[in-house]
Amino acid sequence: MIQFNLLLWTFLIIFAISSVFRWILTRVNISHLRKVSRHVPEFFKGEIDNQTLSKMTDYTVDSSRFDSIANIFDDIVILVILLSGFLPWLVSKIFSCNLHFVLSGFIFFVALALIKGILDIPFSLYGTFVIEKNYGFSTISPKLWASDLLKNLVISALIMASLLGPLLSLIYYAEKTWWLWVWMFFGFFQLLILWLYPIIIAPLFNKYEPIGDHDLKERIISIAERVGIKVGGIYQVDAGKRSRHTNAYFTGMGKTKRIVLYDTLLKSHTAEEILSVLAHEIGHWKKKHIMKQLVFIEVCSFFAFYLAYRLIEWPVLYRTFGFEQGIPYVGLFLLAVLFKPIAFFLTPIGSMISRRFEQEADDYSYLLIGTTQPLCGALRQLAKDNLANLFPHPLFVWFYYSHPPLAERIARLQNIEREKRIEMPKFQ
Repeated sequence: MIQFNLLLWTFLIIFAISSVFRWILTRVNISHLRKVSRHVPEFFKGEIDNQTLSKMTDYTVDSSRFDSIANIFDDIVILVILLSGFLPWLVSKIFSCNLHFVLSGFIFFVALALIKGILDIPFSLYGTFVIEKNYGFSTISPKLWASDLLKNLVISALIMASLLGPLLSLIYYAEKTWWLWVWMFFGFFQLLILWLYPIIIAPLFNKYEPIGDHDLKERIISIAERVGIKVGGIYQVDAGKRSRHTNAYFTGMGKTKRIVLYDTLLKSHTAEEILSVLAHEIGHWKKKHIMKQLVFIEVCSFFAFYLAYRLIEWPVLYRTFGFEQGIPYVGLFLLAVLFKPIAFFLTPIGSMISRRFEQEADDYSYLLIGTTQPLCGALRQLAKDNLANLFPHPLFVWFYYSHPPLAERIARLQNIEREKRIEMPKFQ
């Protein structure tokens, strides 16, 4: 039976505050957008007209409201799972099968993941075939959507098995040191996925082929070689069969490192703009942003796993949610849920670091290309192509934005070039 003690009331209060604050942030952002989005900003004149600006506003409002509804639904599901007695019932059914601890834990997490996945399907369908379709983004067919869903299910199951098997085994066989071994395994697994993604996982969903524009390919190779980056290949991907959104990115590590360009990006941007975007991505590599993020995650996970180890045998944790005895895999799930609203309030820290990294990558693009004009042009086109919000509320930006707002970003780039504040290096 659920016990409404200090632990549960504390969690419910923090959970409610985080949910309400998230909803308020969305409402403030929407309200701010509606008030100030009457005229095209100076930086976007000539690229965006009033009709497009109105469409951009409507897209932000509709997608934000939809995300808000989805988040509220997720909150309700979490509360129902915690407070309805479902978890003790589920564990009792698993126990009745007299399975090994590792297999029991795996079934427990798979059951919860299936519930979450099934409940997410209507939201995925509406987001893809209503909102994204209404604004001209979604090009995916129902058949391809179903195929993606099946592939995601299989890949998720394999990843869960690869993670949960060792994790639960270490908890069972290394009672005092499991958290340290799990932490090391977690770090290794992250690097393994980063290495395997471009050559195994990504090709399951899209067709990757060498870029067809030979001149552009040679220019990309030339820029990469100037700063000592060797890439495994330069590819274009058929992203347009799912969406008209545009993007370009670096992926992989070591021999699997490669540059990927969306086919939609190649169609809507000039060669100079594409080069400036890739120079930005090169900046992330040269500034070791990805490795810094991985180190940050590893440091946080080290303390998280140790804290889990200290709390996983806490009797109050189990009695609060209707369990008569401690079950480690149940404890892991409960701790993850209990700390989720606390982690929410740490979001601005990650956002701030990410925005700083983006500024450094923009600076590096300027150093490589020698001018900020192509990147400014690319950002204007990306804003138009993706119907970006040109007027985000500062509080929303501070809390959520991983990139500086587009107008602020373009203004900074233009100011850099105007004042020549960054000394141009001589790349070897």
